[in-house]
Amino acid sequence: MNTNFLQQHVNESTSGNNIFDLVMTTTVLSIKGLEVTGKFGDHQMIDFSLDLQDPNTRTQHEQVLDYKRANFELMKEVLGIYNYEVLMSNKNAEECYMILKDKTATATGHHIQKENQANQ
Repeated sequence: MNTNFLQQHVNESTSGNNIFDLVMTTTVLSIKGLEVTGKFGDHQMIDFSLDLQDPNTRTQHEQVLDYKRANFELMKEVLGIYNYEVLMSNKNAEECYMILKDKTATATGHHIQKENQANQ
């Protein structure tokens, strides 16, 4: 089932030692509180809640960089004060990348404001 991107949610026997009942979804988040409960004939009952809300339509708020109001001149000035030749001497490519990434992230955090944005 995993090769078809399906998740089986019933993991205990529902009829003797067998799992006869299938509750399959393409995402784990859509099934809430699944329990094998009391008997119904020769089977166990399965109780669960189904979340029908599409996770892609849920409103989420996140902060995004507001490039329109960024102070790129000041960022350029701040990034220009470092002697990258000295900082990166005797470093491999990964270490050089991490130095550059850290300096750029710090400058970005100080000189590009964030704004709240609702995603739907």
